[in-house]
Amino acid sequence: MQIGVLALQGAFREHGVILRRLGVAQREVRLPGQLCGLDGLIIPGGESTTIGKLAREYGLLKPIRVFARKHKAVWGTCAGAILLSSETGSRQPLLGLMDIEVKRNAFGRQLDSFETPIEVGALGELSGANGGGPRPFHGIFIRAPLIASVGIDVEVLARLPTGEVVAARQERLLATVFHPELTNDDRFHRLFVDMVACAPGGRHD
Repeated sequence: MQIGVLALQGAFREHGVILRRLGVAQREVRLPGQLCGLDGLIIPGGESTTIGKLAREYGLLKPIRVFARKHKAVWGTCAGAILLSSETGSRQPLLGLMDIEVKRNAFGRQLDSFETPIEVGALGELSGANGGGPRPFHGIFIRAPLIASVGIDVEVLARLPTGEVVAARQERLLATVFHPELTNDDRFHRLFVDMVACAPGGRHD
């Protein structure tokens, strides 16, 4: 198994650190040809407009769409969730892969960033040395968006206590509006690794 991390801008290195800690081969992706041979792709947090513009400039938008439509797993965190979405209400490059509408900077500016525990039932299904279990996930929200609406085929994985959707899954696509890569908790990365392995043609090695 080899997972790519889109490395145009943002917190891509932090994802690579966790993948290596899990023993998963990873590759930084900056050009279309670097998608070849990958089993999954992570689109990190950062500045969604910048990442989208750079992805368009480097000719990555269409290849990533093709990659996902070959039933490869793709995970977007924060800005990455925005790029995966079909609608944001703003004019910026989008992949349009997930049937979700994402509202940018939904909780305010940088000074309004916050951290809070999140209940995520899907993480309780994980196996391995650390297990899953019922413990909440520590959500780090930095100029975070929120998932304003979801399509009929989208599974809501987590909400804030006030009801806002902050994590969702649609088949092999995963979106989190917070930053799991900035914590020591690798459960979301293990969830994504499981999604990669279970995708058609996915590899466990």
